[in-house]
Amino acid sequence: MRNIYAYIASSILVVVTMGAMLTSCNEQPREETLKVYNWGDYIDEDLLDEFEVWYEEQTGTPVNIVYQTFDINEVMLAKIEKGEADFDVVCPSEYIIERMMRHDILVPIVTDEFLQDLENTGTENYLSSVSPYIINQFDHIIAPDGHNPNDYSVGYMWGTTGILYNTEYITEEEALSWDLMFDERLEGKILVKDAFRDVYSPILVYARTLEAREAGIIGATERLPLNDSEALERGLEGKVATIDGLMYDASDESIKHVEEYLKRMKRLVAGWEADFGKEMMTQEKAWINLMWSGDAVWAIEEAADVDVELDYAVPEEGSVVWFDGWVIPKYAQNKRAARYFINYMCKPENAVRNMDATGYVSVVGTKEVLIYMDEMLAGIDEVLSKMEKCKDEKQYAELEATLQHLTTERDTLLTEEGINLGYFFKDEEGNPLVFNMADEYNVDSEYANYVVDATCVYVDPILYPDRSVIDRCSMMHDSGEQTDKMLEMWSRVKGDNLSPTMLIFIIVSFGVLLFFVILGKVNAYRKKQKMLKRRRHSKSKQQQQPR
Repeated sequence: MRNIYAYIASSILVVVTMGAMLTSCNEQPREETLKVYNWGDYIDEDLLDEFEVWYEEQTGTPVNIVYQTFDINEVMLAKIEKGEADFDVVCPSEYIIERMMRHDILVPIVTDEFLQDLENTGTENYLSSVSPYIINQFDHIIAPDGHNPNDYSVGYMWGTTGILYNTEYITEEEALSWDLMFDERLEGKILVKDAFRDVYSPILVYARTLEAREAGIIGATERLPLNDSEALERGLEGKVATIDGLMYDASDESIKHVEEYLKRMKRLVAGWEADFGKEMMTQEKAWINLMWSGDAVWAIEEAADVDVELDYAVPEEGSVVWFDGWVIPKYAQNKRAARYFINYMCKPENAVRNMDATGYVSVVGTKEVLIYMDEMLAGIDEVLSKMEKCKDEKQYAELEATLQHLTTERDTLLTEEGINLGYFFKDEEGNPLVFNMADEYNVDSEYANYVVDATCVYVDPILYPDRSVIDRCSMMHDSGEQTDKMLEMWSRVKGDNLSPTMLIFIIVSFGVLLFFVILGKVNAYRKKQKMLKRRRHSKSKQQQQPR
């Protein structure tokens, strides 16, 4: 018997060994594989296949992308810090980039060797397409001495944190203050994003603003200064905290202070939502939601389809502007392809496609992106393109009349709804971007001579906040050793306070999901039984036939 078992064991070992050998033979060389780790639903996935083709065209080296997603920054970071995963490109948020730099687990993206490589392969450097505003914000990422954060990270998407509200029950004026989150009449109608940093920082700013107003240091409707320069200009230096400064504040005192405010809010809150808030707002089960701008845009569009009007505001006391960016961990095995991938994502046309696919806003700040995002400019651009190719005089005249109408309509809209994006779209000298639409086309028409100025454009103000909004928003920072204390505070605040409405919603949602899962299994079982029955019937007929 032992000999039989030994024979079986050795046979299994041979099979396993041969399988491993075959697998290793078929496995693609690591230098031809690019492992990308990104947030879920955060890219136009067609670009992944297109990058593989583009990269081989540029470098002569084939590459295959292995694409994985995550939902929580800390889960992603844990995998990388332990060295368990050799991802080549990762997309963390700004505070995680700080932590990764502090822990020395990143390698530079922008190097002399990489720039020379681009030149040698004739590849355009699209990294220069990133808005100067984003580069300036990334300069504020805390990094070890001698390390430039913009060498180690390249922005991808950005946005703000504010209040999504139902216009039937909430006015814009009400939504422009964090007071709304403490409004007694909204008990059971408030949702809060389950993201402690995005809640902690705005509430801390709100609390310090109220203190400064009550002390008479600032006016009853004034906000705190954004930074030291503004504090000096307003004569407030050393008298009050700045919004920028509060983004670094994770002291025991401030954590306790925020906890007190959040516990006051708690009994009014219907739920702390990770992703269900958009649906709750669309179904009018909640009236306000502290959430991210990108999610707000999605919710507003979905609600409009069912005749529910939602809007979004960044409270005037101040809030958070957040960023996600690309980095290369030191455990990466294909750093060359990683750098090319990041460069490829900064190509303006790819940035536009990623915005279309995700609903979020790219960091790319070129003329092409502005024309696309300004609905009226996109129409003007399309007409000019047709006019340049048109040979028929009558058709040309019709197009020119359309052009006149569009330019006049846009100018009218700008007087009422113009947004100042001069801080984001800039020229090479750092001035607000100004250009003439006629420069791109060979069109003989007085209406083609249309000048665009980034300080007054027609875009969605939720996606691209006006300068006045940005001037009261600041970037969050990593809380370092205080992170655990903040998480403990967040857990204490949330506790177990699901409202009956929220509990019913979750139970019903789970029940519906369970129903469809069971239904799917039942249908699959029935289908399988029918197939088996047909096979038995067919086999029976074959056996009855003479040989």
